[in-house]
Amino acid sequence: MNNSVTNTARLVGAGLRALLVLTLVTGVLYPLVVTGIAQGLFHDKANGSEIKADGKVVGSSLIGQAYNLPLKEGQETPEPDMKWFQGRPQNGLGTNSVNTQYKLILSGATNRSGDNEELIQWVKDAKAAVVKDNSTDSYKVNPSQVPADAVTSSGSGLDPNISPRYADLQVHRVAERNGLSTAQVQKLVEEHAEGRTLGFMGEPRVNVLELNIALKELTAKS
Repeated sequence: MNNSVTNTARLVGAGLRALLVLTLVTGVLYPLVVTGIAQGLFHDKANGSEIKADGKVVGSSLIGQAYNLPLKEGQETPEPDMKWFQGRPQNGLGTNSVNTQYKLILSGATNRSGDNEELIQWVKDAKAAVVKDNSTDSYKVNPSQVPADAVTSSGSGLDPNISPRYADLQVHRVAERNGLSTAQVQKLVEEHAEGRTLGFMGEPRVNVLELNIALKELTAKS
């Protein structure tokens, strides 16, 4: 009986020691090592690919933002502030009262087929709005100039980038609203345009947040 109790106690002790060692290794040491490597070698990505302006974090290069006017009484979706470059439609093309500010509580696309009548009408309405919003007294947008990303949301609805074509289309409107020349604004777009990753992955793109930060700095100097 004494030997049985002694063996049981030894097994319990060994089990507790194993538990403590595994907890220390997998629950403390391993996370610290991984965190240290991430912070040392991939500091920007480990912290969410933050973008800073005026010494403050203003967003992430991976998540789009809305550039809207303050919400008016009775509105579900605020109107875009047209002095800024605008991103892709957010979380589908219809009016929605949940994800109006690229909120992470909800993301997703329209989940409608390409021949869905409602989706087709949304795209037509969005295209007409893009033409109207980006036409100025001296520059008229042709419907054929409107690229697909100007009238469709991404799969997540949180795409931080637009195509260089869509950025170019907005140049005249942004220049007019900010009292800048089109050449100045076009130069900003060209400076922030990126090609395909490694030359073959993805599509050419412009990060809207980074572009608008540069626009803010330019208008402050003018």
